[in-house]
Amino acid sequence: MGIRDLDLNLTEEQKSLRDMIRKFGAEVVRPAGVALDKLPDPAAVIADGSVLWEVYRQFRELGLHKASILKTAGGMLGDIDEMAQVLMVEEMGYADAGLAISFGVDSMPFALAALSPDPELQGWARSYCEDTKGELIGCWAITEPDHGTDWLLAHMEENKDLKITPNVKAVKKGAEYIINGQKSAWVSNGTIATHASLHVSLDPAQGMSGTGVAVVRLDLPGISRGIPLDKIGQRPLNQGEIFFEEVKIPKSWMLFPDPTVLGVLREMSLAKVNGGMGIVFAGLAKAAFDEAFKYSKERIQGGKSIFEHQNIKLKLFKMFAMVESTRALTRRMALYNAVNMPPSGPHAVAAKVLATECAFKVASEAIQIFGGYGLSKEYPVEKMFRDARASMIEDGVNETLALAAMELM
Repeated sequence: MGIRDLDLNLTEEQKSLRDMIRKFGAEVVRPAGVALDKLPDPAAVIADGSVLWEVYRQFRELGLHKASILKTAGGMLGDIDEMAQVLMVEEMGYADAGLAISFGVDSMPFALAALSPDPELQGWARSYCEDTKGELIGCWAITEPDHGTDWLLAHMEENKDLKITPNVKAVKKGAEYIINGQKSAWVSNGTIATHASLHVSLDPAQGMSGTGVAVVRLDLPGISRGIPLDKIGQRPLNQGEIFFEEVKIPKSWMLFPDPTVLGVLREMSLAKVNGGMGIVFAGLAKAAFDEAFKYSKERIQGGKSIFEHQNIKLKLFKMFAMVESTRALTRRMALYNAVNMPPSGPHAVAAKVLATECAFKVASEAIQIFGGYGLSKEYPVEKMFRDARASMIEDGVNETLALAAMELM
């Protein structure tokens, strides 16, 4: 890659994990992401025989899916230290941002299930940890046709209109909850997931604040799916609608039945989700810079490499400074939030906003350095550009997240 890393005081175990994931990313994840991106039909991405499933199997065989699961349920939470987790996520973002996000949301319902004392839910988490074939897959079912960022921003004044309520509602009847409604086409892993971390309205009288979270098996009667979403970027990341019609779940599956408790945890959710996105796209930003730097040394123009032209050197330096500044913030934020309660939502949002905008800008400048070739699918920078563009909208529109962060300061 040509540019040194300033990772100070990494242990041999951290270096070994980083190098293993980097190799997996370069040899398996990046080529698969490029191949999946070129498929014209998003249904082909998830079809039997798709390389997606081979990537999932290899990811599981490495045990990386267990990183956020409690050890009591067979996971590795605590065995992989905070810096190692940052390195893992950044390297996955470097390889392919869409697949990195797919892997990230995959464990969410099982990590929540591991927190429950219920033996059935503990069994889900344990089975997930033992799964090396990619047969159990999770999704984060929060976004709806009428609601996206406002799920996480119920504390903001403009989201306190009690007439505005979530689409998916759960009504308690005896020992069960009855669920009705629709999750939107932007649910990551939505059409391939076997289990969901499902956000629902429990008390419509409280508007967007009257919500809870359940973990749900998605093979229940009354659950159906839409078609995979066709989109501009992150095409290897499956997304799609989930519909609920008179779906019955045991009350033990409702892990957060008290909206007040979920309100207290809202900043934690904001910090975790946005912090993870920041690390992923810091990785993509570095990948785009590395591609441009490498190409500048190879491309001959005017009898010398374009790297020798001052305007290219200046452009590369600005890209380099942006990338390294972004990586520094995301790491500082992640290490702080891993050991402090409550975590800092504003710093996580700042990391997400900075990293996604950095990734988009650096990928755009990389295309400029590549010239006409940057527009072709022969090189990965045009894909990185499209992937980065999506990131400024997903998991919270950057502008709205910025306003929310200011409310928390």
